[in-house]
Amino acid sequence: MFSTLLEDERQSVVDMTGVMTLRKGRLLFSPGKKAQHFYILMKGIIRVFKKEEGGAYEEIASFTPGDIIGDFDFARGAEYDAYAEAQEDSALLMFPAYGFSLEKLNMNLPDITSRILLNCVVMVTERIKSTRKIIIESAYWVQELYREAYEDSSTGLWKQSFITDEINRILVDPMALILMKPDRFKILVDDMGHDAGDVAMVQIAKILKRITRKLGRGWALRFKSNETGILIDNCSASRAENVAQSLFKAVAAIPPAPLSNGKFSFTGSIAWGVWPTDDKSWNSLFDNTYKLLLDTWKTGGNKVVRYTAVKEQKRRPS
Repeated sequence: MFSTLLEDERQSVVDMTGVMTLRKGRLLFSPGKKAQHFYILMKGIIRVFKKEEGGAYEEIASFTPGDIIGDFDFARGAEYDAYAEAQEDSALLMFPAYGFSLEKLNMNLPDITSRILLNCVVMVTERIKSTRKIIIESAYWVQELYREAYEDSSTGLWKQSFITDEINRILVDPMALILMKPDRFKILVDDMGHDAGDVAMVQIAKILKRITRKLGRGWALRFKSNETGILIDNCSASRAENVAQSLFKAVAAIPPAPLSNGKFSFTGSIAWGVWPTDDKSWNSLFDNTYKLLLDTWKTGGNKVVRYTAVKEQKRRPS
């Protein structure tokens, strides 16, 4: 569950983990209760069962020390539809501890929360492979977990972690990367506050999502702070350039925002490149396109530039 966390992040998890004991016959959870925690059984036995019509009981699962209980329900914020009862005196680790919630975690530690949710997806996916019935019933919730793990909550754009985790799976030749950073954004935020910046980011997000919908493919992304972009599969260099120019014009067309002493007009710095046309290494393409974006922005921005790796000159025959 926590295998992908860094050492200091694991310490944060430890600080937010509680220990609870459950006497034999006591319930850990029951139907209708919202799953606000998941549990790691350290000692004892926990059985999960449902009540059938007529009062009969159907046992669904039995957990022994080392097992994780309720992680799937916790990750999707669901209500339990079964009972969990201690068959003997039991001890459990509870995450998060009382006083914490998934919403608070996502607000204060979004990177940690994302990786925990993704690990939930991996673990649940492995479990549901065993029967087709469970796969069919759970497919929607697996998709929901992916969305929660990768979606930026304030704009609805994909997080940068999506590229980090999924690029090897989605990388298709040719793949276009278009990055955009609004110019002089600090002026707007310093004058009108972060709420004005948030409103502007939502407007930019709408433009990005509209472009991907029109293309019928691709991912609209949010990177650090106000840096955004589009990742487009099966996209030629000429098409990528057209998309970059369209994004440039659309950002400039955002209605000016009010300032205390005037108006703020939107412009954007845009850098783009195509893998493997412009660089045979995806990591190199991404890093250098991002560097070009920042260099362009620092020198005034308000233009579209293309990254192309410097081609090695052929040696002349001796």
